[in-house]
This record gives sequence, structure tokens and C-alpha cells, in this order.
Amino acid sequence: MSTAVFETKSKSDLDLLIKLAKKIGINARILTEEEIEDIGLSIAINSGKTGEYVDTEEFLSALKK
Repeated sequence: MSTAVFETKSKSDLDLLIKLAKKIGINARILTEEEIEDIGLSIAINSGKTGEYVDTEEFLSALKK
């Protein structure tokens, strides 16, 4: 499976792309703001993972400094 993302300020252009994609048998839809935020959050979480244990108390006290 492959995915493409289009970003445009023109809703009519985006609607045309989606219509064309569906016409040739490609699933397409417009993402909601919430879905876009979820994708961004997921990317941030994955890039921040270290696999190491972090002591909660130590982390919180470091934030307070």
C-alpha cells in the first residue's frame, strides 16, 4: 500500500483530485483537522521514543527547574 498527501488552499482543486482518484479506482478522502493532528502527534511520539526507562519523579523535577 502506498499513500500520497496533497495540500492546497483551493478546495475545488482538491475536490477535483479526489474525484479523479475515485474515478480510476483509488480510495481518497479529505482528512479532518483532528486526523491531521493525530498523525502529527504519532510522528512526534515515534521520533521521541528511546526505549529507555525514564524515572517520572526525576523527569518532573527537571521540568520544574
